[in-house]
Amino acid sequence: MAEGNSAHLRVVASHEPLLQVDGVSLEYRTAQRVVRATHRVSFDVHATDRFVLLGPSGCGKSTLLKAVAGFVPPAEGEIRLDGQRVQKPGPDRIVVFQEFDQLPPWKTVRQNVMFPLRQARGMSKAEANDVALHFLDKVGLAAFADAYPHTLSGGMKQRVAIARALAMRPKVLLMDEPFAALDALTRRRMQEELLALWDDAAFTLLFVTHSIEEALVVGSRILLLSPHPGRVRAELNSHQFTLASQGSAEFQTAAHRIHRMLFDEPATVEDASSRIVHA
Repeated sequence: MAEGNSAHLRVVASHEPLLQVDGVSLEYRTAQRVVRATHRVSFDVHATDRFVLLGPSGCGKSTLLKAVAGFVPPAEGEIRLDGQRVQKPGPDRIVVFQEFDQLPPWKTVRQNVMFPLRQARGMSKAEANDVALHFLDKVGLAAFADAYPHTLSGGMKQRVAIARALAMRPKVLLMDEPFAALDALTRRRMQEELLALWDDAAFTLLFVTHSIEEALVVGSRILLLSPHPGRVRAELNSHQFTLASQGSAEFQTAAHRIHRMLFDEPATVEDASSRIVHA
């Protein structure tokens, strides 16, 4: 790895990871050929991790998230959740995408949150209502429970999607560039709110982004993926950074270092797939 002399190794915790991605290669077909999206990617996510997949556009990070969700079968390797092989989607993995049209427009905010609780969790109407209102309150939208999605801003729609996901109490919350389509101020506010929700509930998060700064702020651990096809460049600890760290010399140094690690030629970047280092 570049600048390996400044890296501090850390021993990986010995307890069993919640999520294991083991040598996973992903492929998709075009009209002309089969394209490899990721190549033999491996990583572990432990309970309450905020684990970020970071890489340039086209490196396969969103496809990898969809594979963890059970939507895309690996061409090679295996994904395990709680020791069980992931073979299909399930309510133990809920995805929040960046698109604002995730919410059925004919349902109110409350009904959008209640629907999966009744369908997938089998809750009664009264129980689902209570849970929905609890999580809408957590994201500051209890007053909008009876509003329809078309009346909400983009940031508010994402709050509803997050409330709906957390209400399901998944083993892993999967977020695919959820704030990428928001303006800069709203994006920062959503990052703050996501971290506040994590402080409150300590859920396990797998988060995809192409923003180095967002990865450092949101993640406690970051997996760096090379340009297409995505291969593991390094895994880093970033728990020391917060939103208040942005602009600091340490934060900027870490961001520049990650940029070099992502885009340096492989010959100058040591393969760090088996190591965890501090950013």
